[in-house]
Amino acid sequence: MSSNKVPIVAIIGRANVGKSSLFNAAIGQREAIVADEPGTTRDSLYGKVSWYDKDFWLVDTAGLKQHAEDEFEFTIQEQITQAADSADVILVAIEAHTILTEEDRRVAKLALKTRKPVVLIVNKSDKIRGAIQKAKTDSDIFAPYRRLGIKDIFLVSAIHREGLDELFEYVGQQLPKASIKSADDRIHLAILGRPNVGKSLLFNTLAKKQQAIVSDRAGTTRDINRAVVKYMGKEVELMDTAGIRRNGKIERGVEQFSVLRTLSAVEQADICLLLIDANELSVQLDQKIAGIVKEAGKGLIIVISKWDSVDKDAFTHDQMTPKVKAEFAFVPWAPMIVTSSVTGQNVSKIFDILLEIDTERHKRIKTTELNSWLHKTTDRHPPAGLKNRQPKLRYVVQEEGNDSPNFKIFGSQLKFLHWSYRRHLDRTFRETFGFAGTPFKFWYIDQHEKREGKDRIEWKKHLRPEQLPDRTKKDKVN
Repeated sequence: MSSNKVPIVAIIGRANVGKSSLFNAAIGQREAIVADEPGTTRDSLYGKVSWYDKDFWLVDTAGLKQHAEDEFEFTIQEQITQAADSADVILVAIEAHTILTEEDRRVAKLALKTRKPVVLIVNKSDKIRGAIQKAKTDSDIFAPYRRLGIKDIFLVSAIHREGLDELFEYVGQQLPKASIKSADDRIHLAILGRPNVGKSLLFNTLAKKQQAIVSDRAGTTRDINRAVVKYMGKEVELMDTAGIRRNGKIERGVEQFSVLRTLSAVEQADICLLLIDANELSVQLDQKIAGIVKEAGKGLIIVISKWDSVDKDAFTHDQMTPKVKAEFAFVPWAPMIVTSSVTGQNVSKIFDILLEIDTERHKRIKTTELNSWLHKTTDRHPPAGLKNRQPKLRYVVQEEGNDSPNFKIFGSQLKFLHWSYRRHLDRTFRETFGFAGTPFKFWYIDQHEKREGKDRIEWKKHLRPEQLPDRTKKDKVN
């Protein structure tokens, strides 16, 4: 095993033996969905584990079955086999309180056949504490499990975090020293949309490998599936998410967790792809998802998918585009692209648009240019007053250290600034500075006329001395 390669540890086992609970306990967060119903995990999940001076990737897989019922089930089983083949250490999980099944034996046989280091994890050992206490020797405890042919056996309880230290200390001894480098400059891209609009197929096309399970059946993906690709020297982490249904259509339990996980992906993302079906364009839920992305302050690309399935002529695209833009008029800054993951049409262009938006999101505007825009805008069209109060906008600066563009506008009586004028500022600002593909936010900081001394000091505290306008540099800031 090369020391330069970050090792992989895969957890395999039949359904509902607690693999996802073990995965979550190891990585320290609820990444995999955990539920009592079998078959919850469908895609292989990857998580980083740091154990003392060693890092490795931990893979959570779906439950193995003796016979795949259909092609969809066969795809899942094939994916598990691939995970086991690529792993450096294989953890076979079984339940402590149940007798060994034929599926347990098949899993063990699959693991041993790879000739990789194999460890047997007897999970849910808290349910046999009485039997453990009565046993005279360790041999009495482990005897039933040795029939699987795996030498190294550990009793653990993932839920109660019992036995994990001993388990991963031993696993670490089987692995070379390696570290997973952090990638703060990596672009995080979430693929969003309603169920069955082609998210996983686009994910696979972008990743150029069969990582997510693709099926015509709605609701296939329920966890966040991830892959990292490199484009034009920039690393991009792709996040495939479960489809978001209308509120009344969301089932309780696992699917509800999936929706929450999708919202979590939006928070983790820098830019989101919103897939809409070319055969179903006017869907209110698509607009709702775009609104969620906008409110989260993330970049947005509207992707019209399944273009290959549309009956079209030379005029179809030009006729459809204005209609879609009208549906998403509240995010006029979001670029729109027509794609087909089946034919590959325009898929690579998504990366080009992605890099352009990433550049826009990190753009810095000089304070002098910002204030020149503000003064020209207010001089040309002063804000209207309300209740004999006249709003005054004095100064604007760009906030630093934010993932999305944010600006502070200082002035007085700003609470009387009409919403239509704020929208006017948004429009003229974008016309001047761009920020295509990403929302920006203005924070209005009020300096009340009646408290000139104190509030004048307060709003200046937000500025560095070099940012103060010439007419106020003579005022001292305490």
